[in-house]
Amino acid sequence: MSLDTAATQPHERMQAALADDLEAVNLLIRDRMASEHAPRIPEVTAHLVEAGGKRVRPMLTLAAARLCGYEGEAHRKLAATVEFIHTATLLHDDVVDESQKRRGRPTANLLWDNKSSVLVGDYLFARSFQLMVETGNLRVLNILSNAAAVIAEGEVLQLTAAMNLSTTEDIYLQVIRGKTAALFRAACEVGGVIAERPEPMIEGLATYGDGLGIAFQMADDLLDWGGSSGAIGKNTGDDFRERKLTLPVIRAVARADATERAFWERTIEKGDQRDGDLEQAMDLLRRHGTLEETRAEAMGWSARARDALAVLPDHPLRDMMADLADYVVARLT
Repeated sequence: MSLDTAATQPHERMQAALADDLEAVNLLIRDRMASEHAPRIPEVTAHLVEAGGKRVRPMLTLAAARLCGYEGEAHRKLAATVEFIHTATLLHDDVVDESQKRRGRPTANLLWDNKSSVLVGDYLFARSFQLMVETGNLRVLNILSNAAAVIAEGEVLQLTAAMNLSTTEDIYLQVIRGKTAALFRAACEVGGVIAERPEPMIEGLATYGDGLGIAFQMADDLLDWGGSSGAIGKNTGDDFRERKLTLPVIRAVARADATERAFWERTIEKGDQRDGDLEQAMDLLRRHGTLEETRAEAMGWSARARDALAVLPDHPLRDMMADLADYVVARLT
């Protein structure tokens, strides 16, 4: 999901508040993505890292640490770790999904090849573990390494769940917890750990990250259907064309009569999609109210994220984090 660049948006305010830390993280990223013997590594990495991403995940690590009163520099290594893990997963995802565009630019696998994307992603994972170890904090290493495993597990689960009408809401939630929420959660949690805050604060940050990540992904899935109104727009229907089972479809399938079930079997399981099918799918989602229900679910997770911050100190960064939770669902019509 794209985040607007207007200065009034919470992530922009967070960028301004963390400007010095972010500059240090960017320098660290450039330094650690270098390779003495394989120049293709920095070429491929720079193509994605410098493509205009908002750095939301590493920003959350920095914000969590500063919110908790941390005054050292290890949080910068953790932020770079989080960005490397995220970038590695994007490189691998684009190969798996056979994507041709990322952030409006040709993907690395298209410009170079699949082998380069996979191997550079592996390199970035290795660099992320080096950075983790340098903090000297075993708990941080445990949190981030576990997140990396959960991310991979979520991606594999998504492969087995794709195009399968028996996919349940529980499986869907497990998938998005893996592919999106796990890194949000870890990014926030390690900020509290490195600051050596009490357990309730660390758990509050972890719960915030989990709720934010789930709300973020649910909103993304809903926007692919044109938002809760189901208005067909320019980019509407990519998930339908790719036969992905997101929450609105899972609920519509669960309530389908025999005719509707046959439609979903043809279009999703068999991949036999024809003119007018997207409009019919949209009509079924509206008929069963699953678009509006998904919006309510996303709003609920956003509220859970905001509420989890109550145990943290009163601070402008806490307000920005709360506003970010609101923002990721604010544009759902």
